Amino acid sequence: MALLAFIRGLMNRDVELAAGSGSGSANSSSSAAISPKVAVAQVWKSFKTLAGEPVQALADVSLTVLENRFVSLLGPSGCGKTTLLRMINGLIRPDRGSIQVSGAPPKPGPHTSLVFQSFRLIPWQTVRDNVAFGLTIAGLPRKDRHERADRYLALVGLQRFADSYPGQLSGGMKQRAALARALATDPEILLMDEPLASLDAQSRELLQIELMRIWAQRKGVVLFVTHSVDEAILLADQVVLMSPRPGRIVETIDIDLPRPRWTYDARSRPDYQSIRQHLSARLREMVVSDPESDFYAGGEQE
Repeated sequence: MALLAFIRGLMNRDVELAAGSGSGSANSSSSAAISPKVAVAQVWKSFKTLAGEPVQALADVSLTVLENRFVSLLGPSGCGKTTLLRMINGLIRPDRGSIQVSGAPPKPGPHTSLVFQSFRLIPWQTVRDNVAFGLTIAGLPRKDRHERADRYLALVGLQRFADSYPGQLSGGMKQRAALARALATDPEILLMDEPLASLDAQSRELLQIELMRIWAQRKGVVLFVTHSVDEAILLADQVVLMSPRPGRIVETIDIDLPRPRWTYDARSRPDYQSIRQHLSARLREMVVSDPESDFYAGGEQE
């Protein structure tokens, strides 16, 4: 009952704000004339193991992401989703192909924030100082840093814990603090690498709602890595399905579920169920037919 009351409170608080965002698909007639925010063209990337053997992580990956789009990257473990995020952030470079972010080669900076699965909070700093960490590097005065940190802590519902330390927070609260830290630099692109995977089911569901609410308010581009079919569909405007290693994009599906999606049971809709069934079947087929998979079925699959 407490969980339902919390969700209803979020719904009542934010429905007017998000209602202006329109329906779920961002494929408006004007979007075709807009230059892509992220353009990945025929990208290949390989690494070497400790034994010096090459491992092909990505092969011939092309992806276009328009402004104000929430895109989920869905695929089996080890298919290169994280590698793709790191290249878009400019942390590593492709072996072949090109990546453009806002029309230029990517490089780390405040315009792009990366949220990890692990919280990566500094244990000896307060929650406020953790959120303000990127602003400290940027050289903002202390007063301005704290004012902006408090604003984003309020956005994720953690303002009253600003003077606490990470060790005093629950897992869900730590991840909300990590999200506030990523948002504090006001990035144009938010890269999220399985940020909710380590949470319990209840915390994960609540943070999905928080993430949808925050994105409805501030927009921008989100690239969200997940292994959960349900999470990918619920959050995104577009689901990009990747194959087992070497990762390739095998399918892209537009999600036209109406927004805001926390105001109704999206999972009960026939269109949601159809997309879920399709993606689940394709994922299973790819995994059991991959000879390098622990679940390889050989010639036994139907």
